[in-house]
Amino acid sequence: MTLTPEALRQRLLDRASAPYRAAGKFAYHFARGKLGGDPMFLALLQRGLIPDRSRILDLGCGQGLLAAWLLAARQLYDAGEWPAEWPAPAQVADIRGVDMLASDIRRARRALATPAHFELGDMREVDFEQADVVVIMDVLHYVDIPAQEDVLRRVRAALPRGGLLLTRVGDARAGWGFQLSNWVDRTVAFFRGNRLPPLHCAPWLTGFSRLKRWAFASRPRR
Repeated sequence: MTLTPEALRQRLLDRASAPYRAAGKFAYHFARGKLGGDPMFLALLQRGLIPDRSRILDLGCGQGLLAAWLLAARQLYDAGEWPAEWPAPAQVADIRGVDMLASDIRRARRALATPAHFELGDMREVDFEQADVVVIMDVLHYVDIPAQEDVLRRVRAALPRGGLLLTRVGDARAGWGFQLSNWVDRTVAFFRGNRLPPLHCAPWLTGFSRLKRWAFASRPRR
């Protein structure tokens, strides 16, 4: 049996959020709200962005929602419940989540097990080790620009040739949409137990130029 995209979205939401019941009401309802409301999660699957058998490093993983989503997707695929026109979701080899908020790491550990594992740490300090895919979604702007540059350099060193960085950053020139996004970001951080942090954002073109410099500067010569 295959599912329509809308039916699949609902099944994914139910399957991915269910483990968080073990971590408490807040964890469960936060998972449903975030997974159901953020289009990034569905786009990752619809576009087949995660390669099969990847080792994934999720920096700023929160309570592990990316891991829950990818594992739920593969479970539905293995059960034959997947749209024929969509690429097969990745069979994840390992997903390592890092976050500096202890309460989120506790929720992640209560909800999910192998191949997902989670550790308390600051992306500015933790050893990235080696990964095939590094994910940094809505996180870089929490650290200042020199720290962002250092994180990107270390990500580049952790990835093999042909490795993948998936990131999302706000465009500081996007007007009211950017301001609203920042307000939501700071509000969510507050209710998750963070202080209201300063944000270090840049115009999209500036950030894109930085990423291009990072991507090519340390590429090995042929």
